[in-house]
Amino acid sequence: MRAVVQRVSQASVTVDGQQVAAIGAGLLILLGCGPDDEAQDIAWLSGKLARLRIFPDESGRMNRSLHDIAGEALVVSQFTLYADAAKGNRPSFTAAAPPALAETLYEDFCQALETQLGRPVERGRFAAHMQVALNYDGPVTIVMDTRER
Repeated sequence: MRAVVQRVSQASVTVDGQQVAAIGAGLLILLGCGPDDEAQDIAWLSGKLARLRIFPDESGRMNRSLHDIAGEALVVSQFTLYADAAKGNRPSFTAAAPPALAETLYEDFCQALETQLGRPVERGRFAAHMQVALNYDGPVTIVMDTRER
């Protein structure tokens, strides 16, 4: 499981001209799922993201977590995080989980993050063409992979 985590002051997802999700201060999480991902990957990543201290404290140091600031989270499924562009000019996505499995993993991850945070998590629309808008805060971007823990 791979995630690109962006600290935002706000973010939203639009599908077919309709806004389907929006958050204020918090994390925009682009989530890619692999075919070997399982419950322990979901548990580790959701816990890590709920506790990741990348928000400023009163001294301006990154010392607060999403949980600490009661921040919001928006999770967007992104199979392209498993792109392999080593050969040729068109990336291959064969390393990504098949759609049915990926959707289950994505939903399970969102539910696990909701449990970690104790509140709802906003979601993009799985397998839809989405426009994602965000206002970076920092900018702060962290890349995580459950295979590199």
